[in-house]
Amino acid sequence: MPPARARRRRSFAVLLVSAVLGAAPALAGDQPFSQQSNATRLPTLGDTSREDLSPIVERKLGEEIMREIRRDRNYLDDDAIGEYLNNFGGALVDAVPGTRGETGADFTFFPVRDGAINAFALPGGFIGIHSGLLLAAQSESELASVVSHEIGHVSQRHIARMLGQQRQDMLLPLASFILAALAAKASPDAAMGVLMGGQGLAVQRQLNFSRDAEREADRVGFQIMGAGGYDTSGMVAFFKRLQSASKIYGEIPAFLSSHPLTSERIVDIQARIKETPYRQRPDSIEFHLAKARARVLQDMGTTARRDTRTTFQSQLALQHRHQQAAAQYGLSFLALKEGDLAGARSWFDKARATMRPKEGAFSAMPASDGGAMFAVLDLDIKLAPGQPKEVVQQALKDAAEAASRYPLSRALARQYADAMISAGKPDDATRYLRDQVQLYRQDAKLYDLLARAYSNQGKIALQHMALAESYVLAGALPAAVAQLDFARKASDVSFYEQSVIDARERELKARQKEEKEDEKSR
Repeated sequence: MPPARARRRRSFAVLLVSAVLGAAPALAGDQPFSQQSNATRLPTLGDTSREDLSPIVERKLGEEIMREIRRDRNYLDDDAIGEYLNNFGGALVDAVPGTRGETGADFTFFPVRDGAINAFALPGGFIGIHSGLLLAAQSESELASVVSHEIGHVSQRHIARMLGQQRQDMLLPLASFILAALAAKASPDAAMGVLMGGQGLAVQRQLNFSRDAEREADRVGFQIMGAGGYDTSGMVAFFKRLQSASKIYGEIPAFLSSHPLTSERIVDIQARIKETPYRQRPDSIEFHLAKARARVLQDMGTTARRDTRTTFQSQLALQHRHQQAAAQYGLSFLALKEGDLAGARSWFDKARATMRPKEGAFSAMPASDGGAMFAVLDLDIKLAPGQPKEVVQQALKDAAEAASRYPLSRALARQYADAMISAGKPDDATRYLRDQVQLYRQDAKLYDLLARAYSNQGKIALQHMALAESYVLAGALPAAVAQLDFARKASDVSFYEQSVIDARERELKARQKEEKEDEKSR
């Protein structure tokens, strides 16, 4: 596929999301930012009582879209990057009271393997961030400017307000339409054919309203990133750099295509910057480490992998300690992906030494120095296939210590369970995982690990029951019902487990029936 056509294919997805975002009405009587304080609650567009799309329906719609996105090969399923983005984005969301709205809606930030510089918001608070955006951001303030902008779209319910104007029975077809573009499952020719048809006119009409929503997202995003302690000039710096790139290369970056940037918007943001005190914020080491992982994962399996190594080698020459450590970390991660465990260990030790140049145990590394992300890679190497038994045993001790030191890290919690299973302690793993799934019921990976632990114990019925819950979370109800059937037929199933299986199966079959009826009604 020619490069230009490939870029059009990638940007088509965000164009559709932009169309969804672009339907918000203008804000009447917008208050100048100079008259607002960081403690002020975010403004609300319109009267929510007149919306047809409730927050519950909006969240359900977003969850349905996300289930499909997670199945796509370009969904970047990396625990460390996902954890960084959710910590980063969650801090921005919490920086301004009222961002979550009256319902206290959850936000979920997830990475997508795509070289295009872009981010997008989906119904229900799901925000996707392209790996290309993460790599293009030269500072966390620049990344904050884009992520805050997307949070602004969600907090102002730009998507929900447009969808609320549609008939309820059109919601899921529209979701499928957006999803087909995001996952690039339809051919670009077919997708363009849809746009040229009757729906194309509707999309164009929605785009005509996008400027109001974009300006509102700018205002809200500016307030959020300022309250979060980031340099607000990063917003203009990033936008201007994208504009310059479009002039030099003759093509509009995906973010500017889906979020049209006008001179009026830049002037408005610049005026706001003049009214706020300058704030310099150093980038965290986690930002650089996340970029290093994203670069490896974006280029794996492509001809650009050699360029990835060259980029890291060039980065080693920089004087900034974080940049050097991130390059060494990236080379370690790259070696691990290539199966070079010795090289991965060597580069990892160098990265650790760069961050801790003086004497001191690695275990004492504080979280602000990337301790959790370093621990994730350290355990990835020690738990990799082919490691001797003594290394795996050491991984178990290290995982227990890391999980205790960083109790909020979901990545380390999963690795701790993995280490227990790999070290031949499935009984300990099942006890730990049972507690974890009670705390984090929506974590499908925990159920996968629990199924693995049960398998190592020889508990076949429980293994299939755990797999069934994993499939439920993935939206694969027929597969979940099939797993329950396997559990029922297992030789070790107990009377109590039979009862649980029967009740769960009735529930899932009722959900299947309801979904089929919904499809027929549409």
